[in-house]
This record gives sequence, C-alpha cells and structure tokens, in this order.
Amino acid sequence: MPRGRSTRRNDVRQYDDLVTAWDDPRGPLAMLRWIARARAALVPRAERPGAVLVDLACGGGLMAPFAAALGYRHVGVDLTTSALERARARGVTVVRGDVHAAPVGTGTADVVTAGEILEHVADPAAVVGEACRLLRPGGLLVVDTIADTWQARLLAVTVAERVPGLAPPGIHDPTLFVDRRALVRSAAHHGVRLRTRGLRLGIAGLAGWVVGRREEAPLLPTRSTAVLFQAWGRTAA
Repeated sequence: MPRGRSTRRNDVRQYDDLVTAWDDPRGPLAMLRWIARARAALVPRAERPGAVLVDLACGGGLMAPFAAALGYRHVGVDLTTSALERARARGVTVVRGDVHAAPVGTGTADVVTAGEILEHVADPAAVVGEACRLLRPGGLLVVDTIADTWQARLLAVTVAERVPGLAPPGIHDPTLFVDRRALVRSAAHHGVRLRTRGLRLGIAGLAGWVVGRREEAPLLPTRSTAVLFQAWGRTAA
C-alpha cells in the first residue's frame, strides 16, 4: 500500500490512510490482529468486578474482544482520531492522548498493555514508566515490540514490507527498534520485573492464511527474542 500523504517512515499519519484496514482480516494490518491474540494470551481473567485494562496505543481496538471476554473494562489511549473511532465502535472507552503522558489516573489499571508501540517512539523508557504509573498494586504490564537487532531489521522491514498483511511499507523506522536489556531495566526501575519470550510465525499457519484457508496465522512462542518479542510482569502487591 502506498504511504499516502507521507514518505517519511513511522509517520503517525499513515494510520489515517490505513483506517479501513483495522476491520480487514486480510488487509495490510492483518498481523496486528495475530499479535493482539498473542498479547491477550498473557492476560488473566479479571479478578474483581470493574477491573480495568488500559490499552496504550490501542489503534482500532483489536484487543477489544479479548478484553471483554476476560471481564475487563477496556480503556484505549491513542493519538489517531480515525483509529479511536474504530475502537469506540468495538466497545472501547477511548481517550485521545500521547502514550508518554496518558490522560488516565495513576494506579487505576489492573492491566496495562503496550502493544506494538515501543518501536514507534523515541523514548521507550518514558512510555514504560508511564505504563507502570497507571498500574494498581499487583497490576500486570504486558508489552510486545520489535528488538533492535539485524535479524529484526531484515525480517520486520526488508521481508515483511514485501508480504501483504505483514507490515505496510514505511510503517516502521528500524532506528527505533527496542533494546531488550534497556526495556527490562526500565521496568525494573519502576518496580516491575519483566519476563520475556519471542514470537514467530509458523510456516504452515502463514501458508494457510496466504491461500485463504485460515482467518489468522497464529504466532508461536519461542525462546529467541531477536525479532518480535513479548515482555510481562507485575508491580508489587
């Protein structure tokens, strides 16, 4: 898909050009749907009535069905108005704001997810700090992002941007990919000890999706965090 109004990598305005893709399981944002499912697999069922899941950079609300099924009130924060309109249509309580300073109260979230956002910001440590600020005691932080490695630059940019559904051209700036050790240190500074694991596409699942036999290409856990990886941990109770 052409980059529309911008030729600069990682331009947030690209999401306005891609707004209809949030609803298309075979469109250019398809992989974000698969990642949302893998993210939700790390979120436990809500333990109390009224439990809140704050979804930083919620986009078009791909976490909505999972948050609802797990019993959370789903609050989504994003800068892109067109994406927030899609999220609202999915039942998300939307808040327009910057993930560096989310307009959500301190200690209000049972779970904070920061999915596919740290590789888009210049200061991921600040976003991690903000995510931790939002958590209640014992709250859970779940992150997924792209590692700052040559493997990630090859697969997430050179390869993925040439395969429809894996990454729209220009959506990532590989200079912003995330230092895994720095991410763990940032969370630890705010009292959250993160565990990490990688995610990979299964060849059979991807092939099934490409030929139209599957609605999604499942992402599989892997030890290697060299490309796409998840991190999760709790604050002290």
